[in-house]
Amino acid sequence: MKFRHLLVPALGALALGLAAAQPALAQDAAAAAPTVDKGDTAWMLVSTILVILMTIPGLALFYGGLVRTKNMLSVLMQVFAVFSLVAILWVTYGYSLAFTSGPEGALGAVIGGFSKAFLGGVSGDSTADTFTKGVAIPEFTFIAFQLTFAAITPSLIVGAFAERIRFPAVMLFTGLWLTFVYLPIAHMVWFSEGYLFGLGALDFAGGTVVHINSGVAGLVGALLVGKRIGYGRDLMAPHSLTLTFVGACLLWVGWFGFNAGSNLEATGGAALALLNTIVAPAAAGLAWMTVEAMGKGKASLLGIASGAVAGLVAITPAAGLAGPMGSIVLGLVAGAVCYFAVTAVKNALGYDDALDVFGIHGVGGIVGAIGTGIVAAPSLGGTGAADFSIGGQVVTQIVAVVVTLVWTGIGSVILFKVTDMITGLRVTQDAEREGLDLADHGERAYNY
Repeated sequence: MKFRHLLVPALGALALGLAAAQPALAQDAAAAAPTVDKGDTAWMLVSTILVILMTIPGLALFYGGLVRTKNMLSVLMQVFAVFSLVAILWVTYGYSLAFTSGPEGALGAVIGGFSKAFLGGVSGDSTADTFTKGVAIPEFTFIAFQLTFAAITPSLIVGAFAERIRFPAVMLFTGLWLTFVYLPIAHMVWFSEGYLFGLGALDFAGGTVVHINSGVAGLVGALLVGKRIGYGRDLMAPHSLTLTFVGACLLWVGWFGFNAGSNLEATGGAALALLNTIVAPAAAGLAWMTVEAMGKGKASLLGIASGAVAGLVAITPAAGLAGPMGSIVLGLVAGAVCYFAVTAVKNALGYDDALDVFGIHGVGGIVGAIGTGIVAAPSLGGTGAADFSIGGQVVTQIVAVVVTLVWTGIGSVILFKVTDMITGLRVTQDAEREGLDLADHGERAYNY
């Protein structure tokens, strides 16, 4: 009886203690679970739509206006079809290979795994972390946003070999290239376990992943597909600079989603990236226009539009890392360097990069990727850490550029060769002379 007299109060106290502890445990669990921020989510949804806008119709019209009338629809078709194909491949296995942990060891630093293939395990309740501790966005939002990056990158490539490549070859190459080139680069640069991420390489929105990647692949394609019939002899002027201008404007507007969206949050970091996405291309367009006027005596609309795109490319890896003044300098350098690349260098080497994919995206991406190691320095107005070392970061950036150049260059050569063996790369001479609109698609852009 005495023992029971002591036991009952003890059990009662224990019960009261457990009851009191339950709210505290619940609070701890709630604190550990990330909170979906509606403002961040809304901004990311808008950014995703903006990046789609810069691809279809932006990039399609920019490219379409630059080719001859007989090839207008073929370029529009290629960009639209590439976007559609990549969208399906991305949700099937692309997202999983880029943004999940891969095999143990070195291979996992290069490519992810299939744990989220077919978006298995992803639901409306699963989240993707942003940069603020405890704050997240829905994982579906992050998947859709990254899908647009994966889709625009191979879409950029088609401009290099426009007007002479077979449509089935474009589609086959896109599927292969996304799998074996884009996904490993994206994993290495942007995933926390990726090789270049671990080195500390900075790429805010895709200088290496998107622009160097597409620029080098475009150059390889232009060389392997060969020059257009009459290149260097016949007039191959753009058929509609009006459409190219409209496309360039849509690219610039859409790029705000590309760069400011890469902040993943609707914060001051996004505002900084947005401001830099205004001033850098503005500076680059003015630089291109000025250098062109000095060399040719006149400033062209195509020149200032191309310069603005070069500035957008260059600021992409530094958008949320550079200060506005550093972004202006980066834009000025990119505008002048890319002008030199698409005129003097291209003419000296004699390759037929039809729409200057390498000269603008490849060269501009290299300028931006390396320049990020400079303009991100706090001493120059950047947002780097207090102990930021310009020299050390530039070396890291150069390593990232070299890895991308080698991986993309070798991979693209192999995949173009494979594509050529399966479908053939180039249309017949008769089809090329007739134009790909009729030869490949049986329709005309203009009926007059």
